[in-house]
Amino acid sequence: MKFREFIQRLDEEGELIRIKKEVSPILEMANILNSLDERPTLFERVKGSDFRVVGGLVSSKELVAKALGVERKDLLEKIVKAIDNLELPRIVEDGECQEVVEKNVDLTKLPIMKFMEKDGGRYITSAICIVKDPELKTRNVCFHRLMLLDKRRFVARIVEERGTDTALKKAGGELDIAICIGNSTAVLLAAATSLPHGVDEFSLANALDKVELVKCKTVDLEVPKDCEFVLEGRITKERAPEGPFLDLTGTRDKVREQPVIEIKCITHRKDAIFQTLLAGGREHRTLMGMPREPTIYREVNKVCECVDVCLTYGGCNWLHAVIKIKKRKPDDGRKAIEAAFKGHSSLKHCVVVDEDIDICNPHDVEWAIATRFQGDKDLIIMPNQKGSSLDPSADLTTGKKARTCKLGLDATIPWGKKDKPFKRESYKKVNIEDYL
Repeated sequence: MKFREFIQRLDEEGELIRIKKEVSPILEMANILNSLDERPTLFERVKGSDFRVVGGLVSSKELVAKALGVERKDLLEKIVKAIDNLELPRIVEDGECQEVVEKNVDLTKLPIMKFMEKDGGRYITSAICIVKDPELKTRNVCFHRLMLLDKRRFVARIVEERGTDTALKKAGGELDIAICIGNSTAVLLAAATSLPHGVDEFSLANALDKVELVKCKTVDLEVPKDCEFVLEGRITKERAPEGPFLDLTGTRDKVREQPVIEIKCITHRKDAIFQTLLAGGREHRTLMGMPREPTIYREVNKVCECVDVCLTYGGCNWLHAVIKIKKRKPDDGRKAIEAAFKGHSSLKHCVVVDEDIDICNPHDVEWAIATRFQGDKDLIIMPNQKGSSLDPSADLTTGKKARTCKLGLDATIPWGKKDKPFKRESYKKVNIEDYL
């Protein structure tokens, strides 16, 4: 479902909250979104800008599933199937994102938010960034948070040794970039997914929900034709301090010297809607975590039958996973744990459970641990492993790579143990009205 189509549907179904009072993008808007638990919200009057702002569109798996036209229970299967059937989108002549072309760039006219008092500045959090690898000639599509410097420049957090950083080094330190704001859920999800090196993430977006691209006006790049804003520019050799800013853990990331992006041209729809994601909130976590669930699922399926995967909210949708399997052999639980860490290298703790456990219900998972797990037999400890730099407790003193201790809990029914049953009994549901 397209960006505007989704907003309209949410509005028609009574799920879109409309804020008609004028709201400041400096702190006030973020506090409103947080107070609303990031439910889909449209800000109709934004102080200092002519553009409306929407947030909360991907704040739950239920919303993601709705945007992709599937039930919540079928979401993982939908993404896995799309990854297995990648298809490059076609390029068309005209796009709604280029209805207005502005060569006289003034980024301060955009409703760029400041989220918290201690932020390094005003940030764009929802932008997908497109560059081309100068050797492979393929597009790389991903997220970079962008801190506003002045009317024409951002400083971008570009994670080392990933797609943009690799392409930038190959290009000698400067590279054209297109920054898109206001995208379909399929495009957002694809940009958040790590595909093999050289594979175009737009091919995943197109497999999830048909996407068409249009060529940029001033750089040799292509962008979704129906996005709301496109900022065309160049990553320069200039560097500036970026941060501090919130990570998905809700803790503050440190200040780093990062590349500066200079914007040459802005194109947008005539009545463009600016999309935001609440830093450290549900949308941030959903987009970061969900794309890792298919990679865990695929790895676990190599060693046993995986039914479902959930990166938990309490684990920041990044550090903790619960994996549901059909246990057929005594060591399936242990194999699933080892495979899960291969499927998501930043994973810190994982729990493997049987088919009868609701992996999205922490009480159900805790019950499995309480009744089916023995620490001396079912706990796997993996010290001094490569971990996530987002984990404040990890050892971050060893250079670029964080080191951590990983734990796996096999909370499946112990193989061959029959002295006491492990299945729960349940009472029959009755219609209480029959007894009143």
